[in-house]
Amino acid sequence: MTFEEILPKLKQGEKIIREGWSGFELYVILVSDEEYDGCPVTPYFLIKTSDEGFSIFLPTVCDLLAEDWRVVKA
Repeated sequence: MTFEEILPKLKQGEKIIREGWSGFELYVILVSDEEYDGCPVTPYFLIKTSDEGFSIFLPTVCDLLAEDWRVVKA
């Protein structure tokens, strides 16, 4: 799938990943509806990795143009 095709699934709470990744990356999620100190926080992506827990995910141009995105089945 393209990023444009998978983005609605991400917005629905699905976990996604690219087939081309090495396996260190487990999945990407969208975090929304968060608050900090009583103020809304804009939505952001997190990536779950095999050893680091979660980290912020900023898609590269290659990620945005890739056609190997898929939903991670839990």
